[in-house]
Amino acid sequence: MSSFADLGLSTPLLRSLAAEGYAAPTPIQAKAIPHVLAGRDLFGCAQTGTGKTAAFALPLIERMQATTRPRAPRRCRALVLAPTRELAGQIHASFRAYGRHAGLSCVAVYGGVSQRPQADALMRGVDVLVATPGRLLDLVNQRLADLRSVEFLVLDEADRMLDMGFIHDVRRIVAMLPRERQTLFFSATLPAEVRQLADSMLRDPLEVKAAPQATPAETVAQSVFHVAKSGKRAALVSLLRAEPMGRVIVFTRTKHGADKLQRDLAKAGIDAAAIHGNKSQNQRDRAMAAFKAPRPPVLVATDIAARGIDVDDVSHVVNFELPHEPETYIHRIGRTGRAGRSGEAVSLCDPEERPRLRAIERLLRQPITPRNAPPAGMEPDAETPADDAGDRDRERGRAGRRGGRGRRPR
Repeated sequence: MSSFADLGLSTPLLRSLAAEGYAAPTPIQAKAIPHVLAGRDLFGCAQTGTGKTAAFALPLIERMQATTRPRAPRRCRALVLAPTRELAGQIHASFRAYGRHAGLSCVAVYGGVSQRPQADALMRGVDVLVATPGRLLDLVNQRLADLRSVEFLVLDEADRMLDMGFIHDVRRIVAMLPRERQTLFFSATLPAEVRQLADSMLRDPLEVKAAPQATPAETVAQSVFHVAKSGKRAALVSLLRAEPMGRVIVFTRTKHGADKLQRDLAKAGIDAAAIHGNKSQNQRDRAMAAFKAPRPPVLVATDIAARGIDVDDVSHVVNFELPHEPETYIHRIGRTGRAGRSGEAVSLCDPEERPRLRAIERLLRQPITPRNAPPAGMEPDAETPADDAGDRDRERGRAGRRGGRGRRPR
């Protein structure tokens, strides 16, 4: 399929896509859209950056505008569940952009802000409801939301739902829905628990898979410094000062660690903002607005808060701490190298983290290039002999990078 018109989308949607500057569908869109239009349940395996939001938003808008129905108070026709408020906001914005000529309403509900405006919007009835599980259950329990009219269900980033402990909330929500519905299920990774959840929700599903436009190895140059744990903060400051960088996201594992690192960077004269689950929505919005500004601060983020960050020109991702789950590494470095652009991912690995590094390399099916010439002031990990690291560096080489241009819907 070379164009969105070839996929069977109507003129109002094509006008919206043209206004957004989108011309050609991504692989996941070309594979998924015709089957969603045909009413099939769908199991999609797709990572961030593949255009999966449009893969479900476009055909659902098409189906709803073809069969318009009166809006009923507190009810919705399509329900989209997302693991974080940032991702819910991004999906909501996409539905509004794509459906601007379709006459459909869309509301997002999530925690961290007052529920009154959300409840007021629901009281009028909506076509599309985008929600995080916790806030949605709060509204249902207060009888401010009614799920008995849902025709379409989308579960986005199911693996993150499991990681964040939302599995029971999701099952409770699904139990409230009509059995006769179309269900679309998306996940970047396929652990057994995700498969089991999909099997319990989907009916005779079609399975579609799509890699990103290029794999991380092709668009993201990945490297690792072996650094003593006590020297990580000095190492990060040296790295940020020594290398030319644009927008930089630094990942930590904990909220407390993100705040402390932000303060340490500020003391070192580096403008930094922190974003995590304990921040209010206004604080998170301000941090994201600053990160999108012409002179962005370094953004220090936890994995959960970073879900839904939709900024194309992130030049570097720095793993200040390696994640416990190797799949999370893929999610992190997917913040750079997007839309065909090149990017860099640098990890700081202390001796205790080496098993995590090996697990990541097994998942990638390739080694990550060690860098043996740290920036000035960086204290290398004394347990990594230079000769050994040099041998590995010569064996592995640097991954090539490939650039590109063009925007595609997410």
